[in-house]
Amino acid sequence: MNILVSWLGQTDLNAASGDERAGLGPVGQAVTERSFDLIVLLSNYPKSESANYVAWIEGHTKAAVELNLIELSGPTNFGEIYQAVTKKISALLAKHGDSTRLTFHLSPGTPAMSAVWIIVAKTRYGAELIESSKQQGVRTANIPFDISAEFVPEIYRRADQDLARLSAGAPEEAPEFSDIIHRSPVMRRVVEKAQMVAPRSVPILIEGESGTGKEMLARAIHRASPRRDHPFIAVNCGAISHELAESELFGHKKGAFTGAATDKAGYFEAADGGTLFLDEIGELSLELQVKLLRVLQERHVVRVGTTTPKSVNVRIIAATNRTLAEEVAAKRFRDDLFFRIAVALIKLPPLRIRKGDFTLLVDHLLDRFNAESSADPAWQEKFLSPSARNLLQRHSWPGNIRELANTLTRAAVWSARPTITEHDIAEALLELPTVTASVDGILNRPIESGVDLPALLEEVARHYLGRALETTAGNKSRAANLVGLPSYQTFSNWMQKYGIDF
Repeated sequence: MNILVSWLGQTDLNAASGDERAGLGPVGQAVTERSFDLIVLLSNYPKSESANYVAWIEGHTKAAVELNLIELSGPTNFGEIYQAVTKKISALLAKHGDSTRLTFHLSPGTPAMSAVWIIVAKTRYGAELIESSKQQGVRTANIPFDISAEFVPEIYRRADQDLARLSAGAPEEAPEFSDIIHRSPVMRRVVEKAQMVAPRSVPILIEGESGTGKEMLARAIHRASPRRDHPFIAVNCGAISHELAESELFGHKKGAFTGAATDKAGYFEAADGGTLFLDEIGELSLELQVKLLRVLQERHVVRVGTTTPKSVNVRIIAATNRTLAEEVAAKRFRDDLFFRIAVALIKLPPLRIRKGDFTLLVDHLLDRFNAESSADPAWQEKFLSPSARNLLQRHSWPGNIRELANTLTRAAVWSARPTITEHDIAEALLELPTVTASVDGILNRPIESGVDLPALLEEVARHYLGRALETTAGNKSRAANLVGLPSYQTFSNWMQKYGIDF
C-alpha cells in the first residue's frame, strides 16, 4: 500500500476553484506525476471547502481519497499539528500494516506543518518526503542534516542489520518477542541472545534492575521454546515466607506440619513439562539454596513429610535485581547454585542506556493505556504535549519501564483534559530521596578492630566501573572519562584488575 499524506493548503483550494495561477496545486501535481493507492488529506479549512476539493482531486487520480478534518487552535501550533499527524499515521499503519509505504508532502500548509512532517518522517516512520512547484515539478526532498542516534528511524538501518545478523548466524526476530518494544542495539542483542537460547532447555539467569522487564523476557523465551504448550509458573522468591518456602516449592504431604490439611503439589510439580520462573532468586536462604541445587541436579522433588522422590521435567529461568557474582563473592549466594542456573546469563539494561527505545516505549504504553480505558464511557483519549514528552525524556527513571508506565498512568488519570501537560507529568513523577546509607557503610566503619582497605577499594572500583560501562553502553573511552581515568586502555586495565566482564 503506497499512501500519500498531506495537509491541504490555500494553493490547493485555489486550484480546485479554477485559479489558473495555482495550476494543479501541490497535491494535484503529486497525484498526477506519481502513483499512489490512497491519498490521505488533512484539512483545517471549513468542511464545505475541503469537500469541494476532494470532489475536484478525485477527477485527477484513480487513487482513493480520504479527507480528515482537523481542528487546530492555529495553523502554527506545533503541538496540535504533531498530535494530529501522529494519531492519523498510527491509525493508518494499524489498518494497513507496517509494510505500508508512506509519503509526506512538504509543500502544502504552513511552515509549522512542514517542520512536523520532517520530524515524524525522520524520527518515527521512515517516510519519503516530497515537495512540488510549478517550475520544477515533484521531487524527493533531501534533508541536509543528520538526526541524533536517539531518533534515527530503524528502517534506515534495517537492511544492513539484517545482513549482519544473518552473517553472524543470529536468528530472525520471532513473533514471541514482539511485546518487547525496542530498537536500540543493546536491546536488540538481548533479544537475539534470548532467541538463541529459547529452543534449548538450559537454565537461564536474567539480571537487571527492578522494572526492566525480566518476567516479560522470561515469558517470551517460554513462548518461543518447545515447552510453550506446557505451564509457565512464576514464583516471587522474595515473597515466600522462610517457614513455608520448602513446601511452596516442593510440595507437602497431608499432616506434614500444622495446617497441612491436604496433600499439595509444589511449584516444581505444577510446572512439570514447562518453565519455572524463579524471580528474585537472590532472596532465597542459603539453606533453601542447597535443597534447590539438589532438585536441579537430580531432577526430582521430595514433598515435605515424605521420602519418596517424584521426577520433574522443568526448565529453570531465574531472575534477580542483584549481581549474583557479587553475591557469591560476599558469601550470600552459593557458587555451585550460581553456576548451575547461569548456564545462559542475560543482562537486561536499564532504561537510561537504551538509546532509541524511550520514545517507542512512551507511545506504546500510552496507546495501551488508552485502549484499556476505552470501555469507560467517560474516558477521553489522552495525548502527550511536546513539553510533557521532553520532561519525561529528562527523568532518570530509576524504576525503569515499570516506573515509566505508572507515571504515565497517573498523569493520564489526573489530567482533566485530553492533552497531558508538562505540569501533569511533574505531578505524577515520584522523586525518591537520595540514598546515603551505602556511602556511610563505606566511610564510617569502625576502625578499632581493623578494616580491609583493599577490599573496600575493590568494592568502590567495581561499583563505579560497572555503572560507567552501563551508562555508556560499553564505550570504554566515554566510561574512562566518566570515572576520571586517562584512556580506554587504562580503563581496560582496571576492568581486568577487578574482574569486570561487560
